[in-house]
Amino acid sequence: MRRGDPLVVGRVIGDVVDPFVRRVPLRVAYAAREVSNGCELRPSAIAGQPRVEVGGPDMRTFYTLNLQVMVDPDAPSPSDPNLREYLHWLVTDIPATTGVFFGTEVVCYESPRPVLGIHRVVFLLFQQFGRQTVYTPGWRQNFSTRDFAELYNLGLPVAAVYFNCQRESGTGGRRM
Repeated sequence: MRRGDPLVVGRVIGDVVDPFVRRVPLRVAYAAREVSNGCELRPSAIAGQPRVEVGGPDMRTFYTLNLQVMVDPDAPSPSDPNLREYLHWLVTDIPATTGVFFGTEVVCYESPRPVLGIHRVVFLLFQQFGRQTVYTPGWRQNFSTRDFAELYNLGLPVAAVYFNCQRESGTGGRRM
């Protein structure tokens, strides 16, 4: 990861995951709007589940989408993220070259609805080493992507993308 990398600048590397090398294409889109690192999306634009497409070598390779498998590292607010990381979605067993609809939804999609400040919402893709049983976490708040990856022996992510989100009438910047 280079210093100018958007995942470093947006503090996804560091706050959510350790440095990694992107090895697989990951495309996330809400309606016609593709997610690019650091773009801004309002809650009304992300109310429905996104379309997620996973690249990869062949359909025998499986991935876990950690939206942080989808997470918000800024919950409930960037200045006091005491619920970090909030798990918005978890899909496993996604065959390469397909999308999340071919996977197994472990935690159903919950649209981010930030109340205070600008929140980063992170999609992370991990490679699984074969199909495996992944248990539903007991709660969404205080999810740890690093602990999850360690528990299921996933290693570092193979792809990630994030966007910024704030309440519909929100204004102002991120506290750094």
